[in-house]
Amino acid sequence: MKNLGAEHENLDQKAYEIVKNMITERQILPGEKIPQEKLAQELGISRTPLVSALKFLEHEKLVESKPRRGYFVRLFSQQEMVSIFELREVLEGLAAKRAAAHITDEEIKVLRDFFRFFAESKNITDFRAYAKEDRRFHNFIAEIGAKEFLKSILQTYNFITASYQYLSTEGLVRPPNETIEEHLAVIKAIGDRDPDAAEELMRRHLRKTIAHLRQDIETETLETDSGKVIRPSF
Repeated sequence: MKNLGAEHENLDQKAYEIVKNMITERQILPGEKIPQEKLAQELGISRTPLVSALKFLEHEKLVESKPRRGYFVRLFSQQEMVSIFELREVLEGLAAKRAAAHITDEEIKVLRDFFRFFAESKNITDFRAYAKEDRRFHNFIAEIGAKEFLKSILQTYNFITASYQYLSTEGLVRPPNETIEEHLAVIKAIGDRDPDAAEELMRRHLRKTIAHLRQDIETETLETDSGKVIRPSF
């Protein structure tokens, strides 16, 4: 790992970016403790900038501090995820609409390259690769379709949804085989510069995920009441 102690850049910011990326890439999983001493040694820095980075991530609600235990990657509940996706539906629908209205020819080329590897597959089984592409796609829409403030909010929400508690599915709420066509439809609408269709398709995509989460909550409540063990799977 890169030794940050030899650089003159802001160590707090560098430590923040690296830890955030480790969480996004699920190198540290939701609910897991962040190994401060090990990380500081690997990064070649003292614990001071690392703690500063963790405090900032805590402020962003991405990690949580537990007294006398340390910092942990935050594990969001299903109900919290419903609230986040409800906000994403509205804001990301707006971002998709703006993206379709302002996208450049060069950005269309980049956009149409998303999910190309998965488009021809009848059964997508590489959840890790798909989840990474999913994050890149949604962040790209936020990048080109949102103003600075909205972009920052959306990227944080996208980061949070990557921490969804279904660890076996790399944080994906719904299976790739179900969402791939929805993603491709959004890409087509934005690429065709159709703002209204882009907004509606993005909102419909996220509404389906909200419905899935609510169904999970209902099922978990019923199964908990009956004493059954919940084993999320696709």
